[in-house]
Formats: sequence, structure tokens, C-alpha cells
Amino acid sequence: MSYVEMPGAKVPIRMWTDPAGVEEGALQQLRNVATLPWIKGLAVMPDVHYGKGATVGSVIAMRGAVCPAAVGVDIGCGMSAVKTSLTANDLPGDLSRLRSKIEQAIPVGRGMHDSPLEPGRFHGLATSGWDDFWGRFDGVAEAVKFRHERAGKQMGTLGSGNHFVEVCTDTTGSVWLMLHSGSRNIGKELAEHHIGVARGLPHNQGLVDRDLAVFVADTPQMAAYRNDLFWAQEYAKYNRTLMMALLKDVVRREFKKARPVFEPEISCHHNYVAEERYEGMDLLVTRKGAIRAGSGDYGIIPGSMGTGSYIVKGLGNADSFNSASHGAGRRMSRNAAKRRFSTRDLEEQTRGVECRKDSGVVDEIPGAYKPIDQVIDQQRDLVEVVAKLKQVVCVKG
Repeated sequence: MSYVEMPGAKVPIRMWTDPAGVEEGALQQLRNVATLPWIKGLAVMPDVHYGKGATVGSVIAMRGAVCPAAVGVDIGCGMSAVKTSLTANDLPGDLSRLRSKIEQAIPVGRGMHDSPLEPGRFHGLATSGWDDFWGRFDGVAEAVKFRHERAGKQMGTLGSGNHFVEVCTDTTGSVWLMLHSGSRNIGKELAEHHIGVARGLPHNQGLVDRDLAVFVADTPQMAAYRNDLFWAQEYAKYNRTLMMALLKDVVRREFKKARPVFEPEISCHHNYVAEERYEGMDLLVTRKGAIRAGSGDYGIIPGSMGTGSYIVKGLGNADSFNSASHGAGRRMSRNAAKRRFSTRDLEEQTRGVECRKDSGVVDEIPGAYKPIDQVIDQQRDLVEVVAKLKQVVCVKG
């Protein structure tokens, strides 16, 4: 579908979904964003749903300003995927051992490594820029300096919530590795620190929603936020890189006879800010629950833990600010999912997937998410499908 346009105070709201199917709370958030004095465009993805301040699934383009709540608290959260030389025929009938080995290698939930991982220990992993990255931690906000040791040990860990590690097969039988995570606790603390700073600035006092507080160009607060933001986005990318290296090591050990080979990694943020140019203007484009889908850009749009995912290539649609959805998107809150579904429902909806099926992950049940095939159909003018994947192993935090 092409977009549906809703009126907004400063800019029209372009929606790649039927507004009638979006909850009123999310629609009001979009109307609020459209009132911001600095806004130059607002695109809404088909996985849109209510969020903190700004909706999840929104692309906000502003000139000379950025809203930290429109990035989200998991700065740089995103996806990585790798196609392997393995096929479905190489996989054992019982995948519980493989899941166990992945869980042993990659700490989940609040877990962390005993000591920071050294990138040089991983086969083929580039180490250039690593020391420079950690050296720049000295320039990050004083509020999180005491977290340096924890940030080091959490690099290469999954976290909880909707983060996951998966082994998948595509429609040709090829095996893929895929994971979803972000900047862990350090990104969350940086985000919350800067959201608090923004709320106290004079120019934000008259906004319709205090969670939409912004930093404006040429101020020390904006400079500090941009510094920490881009550092946290880099942390998230390194975090996924190390997890993928750990995952590859597991696969090499478990499939020694098959001697697996891995294609180049596909990686994309979906909670981040980028400097981009549209209609002759230099803009700060915030994607919260959205990926960049410029012409030829590879992206990953996952579904829920039982429904599969898509590898896509961007079509470069400027109407969406070269963006696409970041996943299926929730259709109910976590608490609502826990009230509505049982572990028996979870077992039924994840049949054929080696994964947790206990009460601790009922809030991640496929029924709590929008149908991924429908979400893809609604953005055929934003991306083309490269591969459709179906998970056979899913590790949750």
C-alpha cells in the first residue's frame, strides 16, 4: 500500500497502515509530535504502537533539534543476520542441545560475562577502532561513568524483553543466524539522563507532552547528547557483532563435520538518529522502531518468536524518509498478553520451535504481535523481500 495522510498541526502524518487500526493513544502521540516547532516530516510504519513520548514505529525528521524520547531508552537497538552454508538437512532432529550451547555462550537477561571479551579472540573479527571506542567513554556523561566496568562485561550479551537469538531456515532450506539486541544498561542510563536534562530546558516548558522535550542545535546540551547518543549507537553495534561472533563459534563447534561458512553480516539499527538530507535541508531523522530502507539497503524485519522474519532490501522511498518497519509490532501490552494467554497457548503458538515455553516469556507470545506477513504487505513500496525466514531455535532473555 502507499501511505494514508492524516492532518497534523505543523506537518501531515503519513501512515503506512490504516489509522482505524491504530489505538487512540498512539494516534494522539502522533498528533502531539506533529505540533513540535522544529518538525519537518513524520512517517508512520505499519508496526506502529503506543510508546513512551513518541510511538514505536515512527520516523521523525526535525531541523536543528532532536527528541531523546523519540529514540527510546534502548539506544541503537537493532538486528543482525548471517546466512550460513548449512542447510536444514545438517540440523539434528533434537535442537535442545544447540539451544543450550547458545545460552551457555551468550549471557541473557541481566547476565554478563565474567570479564570483558577481547575481540581478537574471535576468528575473522576486525579489531580496528575498538580501543578508540572505549577511549571515548571518558567523554560520556558523568552520570554513567561509574558504569564503565559493567558496560564492559555486558558487551556481547542479549538482555531481556523482546531481544532474542535465533537459528532460522529460509524457503530454500539455507540456515541463517539472527539476533536482536541494543546498548544494554549503559544505553538505557544515558537515555534516561538526557531525557531528564531535556525536560528541564526552558524552550520545552510549553510542549503538549513533556516527554517530547528536545535539544536544539548549537547548545551545550545538544552537543553532549549527540556525543553520548552516537557512542551508545556504536556500543549497540559492537554488542551485536560480539554476540554474532559467539554464535558463530557455537555453530562451528556443533557442526564441525559440515565446516560452516558464513556470508557477510547484515546489520541495522532501529532505535537511532541519523543526519540526512531531504528537499535541500539537513535534517536529524529519528527512527524509533524503524529501519533505514534507502535504495539497496539491506534490512531485517522480524516477526514474533513463532512466526518467522524477513530479510529485505530498501526501495529508497523519500516519502517515508527512506524508512521501513522494524518488526511486526505489538498489538497488546505485555501485561495484557499475560492476562490473555497461558503457557498452553505459548506451547501451541510456538510448536516446532525449540525455545522457552514457560510463564516468563508468555508476554512474548506470537498472539501479542501483529501478523508479520500483513506488516510486510503494507510496505511493499518501501522494501522488497529478499528472503523469508522461519526460526527453528529461539533464545529469549
